[in-house]
Amino acid sequence: MIFEETKLPGSFLIDLETKEDERGFFARYYCQKKFSEYALNTNWVQLNNSLSKCVGTLRGLHFQHEPYAEVKLVRCIQGAIWDVIVDLREGSDTFGEWFGMELNDINRIMMYVPKGFAHGFITLQENSEIIYMVSDFYAPEAEQTLLWSDEAVAISWPQHPHVISKKDELGEKLCNIRPVAVESKQ
Repeated sequence: MIFEETKLPGSFLIDLETKEDERGFFARYYCQKKFSEYALNTNWVQLNNSLSKCVGTLRGLHFQHEPYAEVKLVRCIQGAIWDVIVDLREGSDTFGEWFGMELNDINRIMMYVPKGFAHGFITLQENSEIIYMVSDFYAPEAEQTLLWSDEAVAISWPQHPHVISKKDELGEKLCNIRPVAVESKQ
C-alpha cells in the first residue's frame, strides 16, 4: 500500500501495491499494521456499498458530529466518481478547504477521510459503484449535510449534477455549519 497525504492534513490517497502475474494481481485493501504506522484509524464497524445508475448523480456532502464522527475509507470498484472532501474540523488551518480526486475501477486509488471532514461524490460513468468502510455507526441525529454548491467552499465539480436527493439539495452553507470537534485519534 502506498500512502500519499493530500493538501488537507490527515487525509490520504492510498494506492494499491499489486503483485502481478499471468493470472492478474493480488493487493491488500487494508492492513492494520500499515495504517497504524501512519496513525490512521484501524477500527472499522461497517462496510457500505453504494451504486449510482446515472452519470451526474451527486451524493453528499455528508458528515457526523461527535461522538459519532466517522473516518471513511472509500474505493470505487466499478465505473468512476469525482470524490470530494471538505475540512470542517474545529480549529483546523484548512477549515472550509476542499480536495477532490477521480476514483475509478482502473486506478483503484482509495480516499482516506478523517473525522471532521464532509464527504461526497459525483458519478462520471453509469453504474458507478463504491464500497467504503466507516469507523462509527450511522447516527441520523449527529448527521449534517454541507451544501455541495456553496460558493464559500467553491468546489470545482467536473459537471453539474443531474440526480440529487432532496436532503443533499437542501444542505447547509458553510457559514451555518458548526465546526466538528474531533478527538485527536483519527
